[in-house]
Amino acid sequence: MASRPLSAALALIAGAAALVVPATTAEASAPGGKDVTAVLFEWKFDSVAKACTDTLGPAGYGFVQVSPPQEHIQGGEWWTSYQPVSYKIAGRLGDRSSFANMVNTCHGAGVKVVADSVINHMSSGSGTGTGGSSYTKYDYPGLYSAPDMDDCTSQINNYGDRYNVQHCELVGLADLDTGEDYVRGRIAGYLNDLLSLGVDGFRIDAAKHMPAEDLADIKSRLTDSGVYWKQEAIYGAGEAVSPDEYAGTGDVQEFRYARSLKQVLNNESLANLKNFGEGWGFMSSSKAAVFVDNHDTERNGETLNYKDGANYTLASVFMLAWPYGSPDVHSGYEWSDKDAGPPNGGTVNACYSDGWKCQHAWREISSMVGFRNTASGESVSNWWDDGGNRIAFGRGSKAYVAINHEGSSLTRTFQTSLPAGDYCDVQSGNGVTVNGSGQFTATLGANTALALHTGARTCGGGSTDPTDPTDPTDPTEPGTGTSGASFGVNATTQLGQNIFVTGNQSALGNWNTDSALKLDPASYPVWKLDVGLPAGTSFEYKYIRKDASGNVTWESGANRTATVPSSGKVTLTSDVWRG
Repeated sequence: MASRPLSAALALIAGAAALVVPATTAEASAPGGKDVTAVLFEWKFDSVAKACTDTLGPAGYGFVQVSPPQEHIQGGEWWTSYQPVSYKIAGRLGDRSSFANMVNTCHGAGVKVVADSVINHMSSGSGTGTGGSSYTKYDYPGLYSAPDMDDCTSQINNYGDRYNVQHCELVGLADLDTGEDYVRGRIAGYLNDLLSLGVDGFRIDAAKHMPAEDLADIKSRLTDSGVYWKQEAIYGAGEAVSPDEYAGTGDVQEFRYARSLKQVLNNESLANLKNFGEGWGFMSSSKAAVFVDNHDTERNGETLNYKDGANYTLASVFMLAWPYGSPDVHSGYEWSDKDAGPPNGGTVNACYSDGWKCQHAWREISSMVGFRNTASGESVSNWWDDGGNRIAFGRGSKAYVAINHEGSSLTRTFQTSLPAGDYCDVQSGNGVTVNGSGQFTATLGANTALALHTGARTCGGGSTDPTDPTDPTDPTEPGTGTSGASFGVNATTQLGQNIFVTGNQSALGNWNTDSALKLDPASYPVWKLDVGLPAGTSFEYKYIRKDASGNVTWESGANRTATVPSSGKVTLTSDVWRG
């Protein structure tokens, strides 16, 4: 539930049995198959608009979900966004004008907009909101008064009691009586206002704490009653309220999916994922919204998060490749204080700076959005596993993915149903050739993946650069030779900092940061370097940032991988620093 301070949230989870939350994907999922949502958590609307144009649209994301736009209590913590005090669009992330501009800009980039909507409750205290509205816990002038919140004014304390869960106060927040016609009308009025600005859907926060029939009535009052509708309804074993109750209104967030991925990636075998989804007791795929993490679960430990390195990255690759539910890709910011609000008040000047993680733009993740769009409607084919942590599977004749979640590399010949020809491995940017029998041979580095689909037959301008006849031919020296790698990473720095590359080859310093190769900032913020490597070399690499004192910061995520082609250089010039 997105509406609680973390301290209260953890106490709530401890008392609520096994808390699992279903996510929602909504009936209005784009018919073209673009069902991936980028959840830009606590991003200002102006920054969201830029992301739609620069990254989300080009990558093929169907939706962007924005944090609650309504006026809320003041404070720097993230959860203040989930304590509304009015239905004006006047939160810290932007005003009505910036919100409307964001919607229009995202639509222009082919991306639909989902608004996180807090309609179960209001605030827990008194004061002046972010838009200047005065309020007390049970009085919101011009909107609600005490009789609209008086059906139960004690805190939820028994998840085995339906009335307690759906009528009492979530962590002390003033609970709206959504059984009242007046309250339903005011909520519908707010959502209709967002629809008038072009919003395409809603994520209903804390849906479990409202009777399903109340939400169905509210939705029926909307100007578009078939709007994309995604409900947070947490599953808990033995609890009185079941997520399935909400499936008739829209989609439901399936938290068991994310929790199970953490268990498998951390403690079990990827081979166990062969029947992941309904085979694990999850709700119907057509009603499930799935995710690797969200803003609550990354903080409370229920799921993997950005701090989990390759486990997190590979879980995201699997989610986007596997045909169950509609995926949300969480994109937030670094945190050590779990209550901390967004850097720069939500302004994202650049990805991978100021603490913004930008998971939606990580190559391993963003490249899989196009994979998923291409594979839409195709069932799983050609499943292979080694009984452990190496798996591969196709999506009919449209796509194929292999995942190596082991500490050593994997070389094998894979059987696919892909048409013969050349493909781009969208994970690494290297070329792969599938023969007339649907087979290809490849090497996957430790904790990496390979992904092919019919929508990516070449790697941009091809996987190799033209040979420069004026180059020296010694392939052992950086920047020389006709075979090797052309590195190019978009990375911002401060005065005195430089970007280096290192990896598992002697020419790359063998992971020794003192021997790492400095990249050229002449094209800043893109840092470039050509390194000579023998043809056919498969290698792992990563970028590091060094300051004037020699302090080293590694980029996050799994090791990057590439293979030098039989002639020319492998082009890695679209890399982006992962903060």
